[in-house]
Amino acid sequence: MAKSILSLRGVTKSIDTGTHRVQILRGIELDIQEGEFVAIMGASGSGKSTLLGLLAGLDAPTTGTIHLDGEEISHLGEDALADLRGRKIGFVFQSYQLIPTLTAEENVLLPAELAGDVSSGAMARARQLLDTVGLEDRREHYPVQLSGGEQQRVALARAFMRQPPLLLADEPTGNLDSVNGRQVLDLLLSMNRQEGATLVLVTHDRDLATYATRIITLKDGAVVSDERKDAA
Repeated sequence: MAKSILSLRGVTKSIDTGTHRVQILRGIELDIQEGEFVAIMGASGSGKSTLLGLLAGLDAPTTGTIHLDGEEISHLGEDALADLRGRKIGFVFQSYQLIPTLTAEENVLLPAELAGDVSSGAMARARQLLDTVGLEDRREHYPVQLSGGEQQRVALARAFMRQPPLLLADEPTGNLDSVNGRQVLDLLLSMNRQEGATLVLVTHDRDLATYATRIITLKDGAVVSDERKDAA
């Protein structure tokens, strides 16, 4: 039986505007199992991006607990959270988030270098990942020399660099046209299967979400639907 890689109990998130308190998430209870592909959906303002930030340890819940791979992360300090993110989580952002002064290869290598790994093995893995996303001839190109689709493929390779057990993606095809978006989605799914990571993806695109094995829908900060596809 698969174990939970993410477990949320009674998670809320609110912010104080100075005049009143805004409730963003309301009593979220979730378990996400190893190997699942989960799409989180909801209208703008439903809380899906806030939830993704909590799963990533980029923010802390107001109340409740979050366990990542068996470790309670809700109240960790920033240094401990940064270490955990480096070891456990890969990110794919809508806006790519590549460093403009680094080449494609250097951008992919960055997570390993931040972890102190400058070995030949790390270099070999970065090149293998760029080969996998079809950019073997673009290794020395800078982001400004790459198309949007190519930049997102570099970001995808970077996300898998340290073989994280959890991959978080925030609207990964949102800035791409339909052709490039489909190519990036196909690569994401293919690489995720090969690497064996759990994939949690935030999207407003119902067509993209149909590829998930589970769709969680938020409304007004609460889970209103949790649909699982039948096993084949």
